[in-house]
Amino acid sequence: MGKRSRQRQKNQSTGRDDRDAGWGAGYADIVKENKLFEHYYKEQGLVPDGEFEQFMEAMREPLPATIRITGYKSHAKEILHCLKDKYFKDIQELEIEGQKIEAPQPLSWYPDEQAWHTNMSRKIIRKSPLLEKFHQFLVSETESGNISRQEAVSMIPPLLMKIESHHKILDMCAAPGSKTAQLIEMLHADMDVSFPEGFVIANDVDNKRCYLLVHQAKRLNSPCIMVINHDASCIPTLKIDADGQKDILFYDRILCDVPCSGDGTMRKNIDVWKKWTTSNSLHLHGLQLRIAVRGVEQLAVGGRMVYSTCSLNPIEDEAVIAALLEKSEGALELADSSADLPGLKWMPGVTSWKLMTKEGQWYPDWSAVPSSRHTQIRPTMFPPKDPEKLASMHLERCMRILPHHQNTGGFFVAVLVKKAPMPWNKRYPKLRKDVSSLSAAQTGDSPAASTPVDTPCLPESAMEEGERGCPEGKVDGEAEEEAPKGASLAQESAVKQDGVCGPPASKKMKLFGYKEDPFVFLTEDDPVFTTIQSFYDLSPNFPKMNVLTRTHEGKKRHLYMVSKELRNVLLNNSERMKVINTGVKVWSRNSDGEEFGCAFRLAQEGIYTLQPYIRSRIIRVSVEDIKVLLTQENPFLSKLQEDAHAQAKKINMGSIVLKYIPNPDAPADPQCSIQLCGWRGKTSIRAFVPRNERFHYLRMLGVEVFRDKQGLGQKQKDEGKGEEERAAENEAELDLENGDENGSSQPKANSGNQGTSS
Repeated sequence: MGKRSRQRQKNQSTGRDDRDAGWGAGYADIVKENKLFEHYYKEQGLVPDGEFEQFMEAMREPLPATIRITGYKSHAKEILHCLKDKYFKDIQELEIEGQKIEAPQPLSWYPDEQAWHTNMSRKIIRKSPLLEKFHQFLVSETESGNISRQEAVSMIPPLLMKIESHHKILDMCAAPGSKTAQLIEMLHADMDVSFPEGFVIANDVDNKRCYLLVHQAKRLNSPCIMVINHDASCIPTLKIDADGQKDILFYDRILCDVPCSGDGTMRKNIDVWKKWTTSNSLHLHGLQLRIAVRGVEQLAVGGRMVYSTCSLNPIEDEAVIAALLEKSEGALELADSSADLPGLKWMPGVTSWKLMTKEGQWYPDWSAVPSSRHTQIRPTMFPPKDPEKLASMHLERCMRILPHHQNTGGFFVAVLVKKAPMPWNKRYPKLRKDVSSLSAAQTGDSPAASTPVDTPCLPESAMEEGERGCPEGKVDGEAEEEAPKGASLAQESAVKQDGVCGPPASKKMKLFGYKEDPFVFLTEDDPVFTTIQSFYDLSPNFPKMNVLTRTHEGKKRHLYMVSKELRNVLLNNSERMKVINTGVKVWSRNSDGEEFGCAFRLAQEGIYTLQPYIRSRIIRVSVEDIKVLLTQENPFLSKLQEDAHAQAKKINMGSIVLKYIPNPDAPADPQCSIQLCGWRGKTSIRAFVPRNERFHYLRMLGVEVFRDKQGLGQKQKDEGKGEEERAAENEAELDLENGDENGSSQPKANSGNQGTSS
């Protein structure tokens, strides 16, 4: 067994080396030309007259780097102030090898200057010490969740969703998670509300990419996010308790960012140049339509669904929207979003397009398609023939972003509003207590029924079955998926393609990968609360029922919190969905703490969620105190200012909250609340804060943070070391450089392990 494993490992490493060499060589050799691509888009007429050359030139240029400051944290203004007054000013006057560096500029259409773009490449950033500091700032703030490096056009769909804090949101194809992070930020726009009524359920079909999604979401420390692993085209219908009765969960907002051919990403995904062919869009159209149909089925009446792709192809864009509108029989309408993002340049959707095969054969409409092609080409790929019906769809309300207009990637987005239940929903009664037999009978041979945990026992599944029976619905997509690969099951094709923004993956993916630890909610009388309640003097309204752990047996190592709405979803759907991760860590077991009165110390990730309920063990600190705590490893109590020192002396040893409250009369100091986890020792005090978060707070306080001697390579070694050192977590005073300490929950450990192979 051991010999075989070693041989397999050797083969894998050899393959990886060859692959890396191939990627390097391939990228160097790739010529940014594709005659079929040029011919296809010239014929479609998507680019305004006289601009096609500019369009192609822009496609060949590298994509500008863009960053987004996380908007839900009250620290966003402080980060923006730091960026503009410190780093951007230095860059403005900089020349490297005679070339003047362009200072980053805010995206004109993104609110409150929270998104910026620059033409600087990574190579340029490494050539100057000033830019190296800027680069370290970006890396550090990204890892601590205060900045996201995200493509500009990718920021558009969440902005068009008009999120409010009470909205129930579904992100259907969420990995790698930059848009999901935006949704979470919008949910937490008011930092004073620990538990917004709304939540985000982020789904992806690829089990490994789900862990990447977890990593992105966990940076934001929200109790209102759940990551699940399903095929989006048959994502299960969920149940919730509403006023003592079972009800169907309908979402207020849905993001349907479907897998696509990715020809809008040519500026960053260079291999698309040589791989692009029209057959990509033909293969994906059916899957995209099935996902969109499943999305609108789960949308609440009055809700909004944003459909988006990073493809410019009408077959993946307007054709899907037109087919969806036609099926809806007036239940859906395209919203006019022209005034929602002032400053954004976009082209209206088109109402006529043609279809071309990879051999160059054009088909203007379905009647021209020979029967031998009917498995690959479907009627829904063409525009509606009836001019009146076509006009009523208002396809011009779709938005296509062309790369040369604002130096971005290519993108397509459409906003759909649900005016009434879908027509196939009306054929079925509302929810009754016993509907399981009905559902079982009607979903027997559907893709959903073949999924072990995807067994919805609600009328919505029956409604969905009505759609699957449509001549131009899900059956179409299945036939279309089968033909090119000869697969026996359409679902396998969907699994291969979903969640990947680009050409379909060549390997088969397992839909249900790694076994997750259970999510076990504690009862209000759980013994674990006895010491926690008295030690931290938790307020009577602390929601004990929202606390969960990841084990049925043995000692509870970490305690997590979710919002009551997500608790409702979890408890009612454990057999129906595969949950990868949820909850924010609020306490970690520290066996040394038992002798001080409590075995659980506070975790930095959950401090902003938990602190409103803690009424003791809080030390109010000043700016100078925070500087001492974050720059000295284990300072004596006497190093604190007089006020904080006096407070600390009154508190017994153990876990504490260090709280900074801004002073409006001192505008030079940070004008946002800062809360840190700490430990009160016998004669000393220290902060338990991950390294990048430590750097973040120091920058806010005006302290220059630049790792001169300790480069990025050393940083990565330290973080890798943190995985091994988690076993020593029972020590009360942890190593200052163990940056991952507070982020070392079991889900994150999984994330790291699986992420390396995705």
